[in-house]
Amino acid sequence: MTGGNGGPLVSVRGVHRRFGSGATAVHALRDVTFDLAPGTMTALVGRSGSGKTTLLNVIGGLDRPDSGTVLVDGTDVTSLDEDGLSLLRREKVSYVFQTFGLIPVLSAAENVGAPLRLARVPAAERERRVALLLELVGLADHAEQVPGELSGGQQQRVAIARALAASPRLLIADEPTGQLDAETGLSVMALLRGVVESEGVTALVSTHDPTMLALADRVIRINDGHLDQDPGQRSDGQVDQPSGTRSHGRLDSDGRGDS
Repeated sequence: MTGGNGGPLVSVRGVHRRFGSGATAVHALRDVTFDLAPGTMTALVGRSGSGKTTLLNVIGGLDRPDSGTVLVDGTDVTSLDEDGLSLLRREKVSYVFQTFGLIPVLSAAENVGAPLRLARVPAAERERRVALLLELVGLADHAEQVPGELSGGQQQRVAIARALAASPRLLIADEPTGQLDAETGLSVMALLRGVVESEGVTALVSTHDPTMLALADRVIRINDGHLDQDPGQRSDGQVDQPSGTRSHGRLDSDGRGDS
């Protein structure tokens, strides 16, 4: 699986992001350049305030850089208007947040199916997809429970299933284990690892926890807005496909796999 232009799924070039101006300006991102190979899981690490969340938001179209370009699956995110960004987030990019973000009055199945309902996917197809995703995250027996009846780890699994509902190309997870204990957090990261392999999605995951890094194909470190060179990255920001990465089947919205 490749990006829409036959190359990397994500290509970031010369991205700068500044907040404020003058002597009090904060440079959150400074000339950030890198690629993400399709079908891989990359861990983004750095201390609080290093620029991790800003970088994730710029890649996902939630924020705009002051300069530089971001391509996701061949689409220039930095050139899109608000309608284009909404379409990007609906069709190509999904998020998993630290705070889960589930709708408390909806069941697990209804939360997972919400993006499909917004996309006007027919009910039978939607129900089939939701059932497959809840099984994938190990919550098939909890479909009718509301978030308040689930543990933190279970709620994050529902959030992951919801993020996968529309078959995105890129899954962005911002500290997805931040509110979980170590054991539960590790199980959630292992689930994300499995999702990369079973769904063929590309995952970019920010984390503070060094124990999670062994599950990633690649680790990118950010420090005061600068990227530290990582072993998989060349000086031009491009990366080769990790040797351990395999080609995986991917569930379509109707639950059928492809190759």
